[in-house]
Amino acid sequence: MNPFDDPDGEFLVVADDEEQHFVWPGFAAVPEGWSVRFGPDSRAACLACVAAFWTDPRPRGPARAPRP
Repeated sequence: MNPFDDPDGEFLVVADDEEQHFVWPGFAAVPEGWSVRFGPDSRAACLACVAAFWTDPRPRGPARAPRP
């Protein structure tokens, strides 16, 4: 079974520097430059977190960067 699909696994919600969010297996090292935003928790809870808080899937990039 793919560890990203394990319904009984422990997961994190991580984000990259473009504010794109991912569900990440709790046993795997978080990639350098990414940060944990939620978890550890169940896969279902992490998917719900992503759905609730990451409503714009586009990379942040220059057009979405916060203005000074």
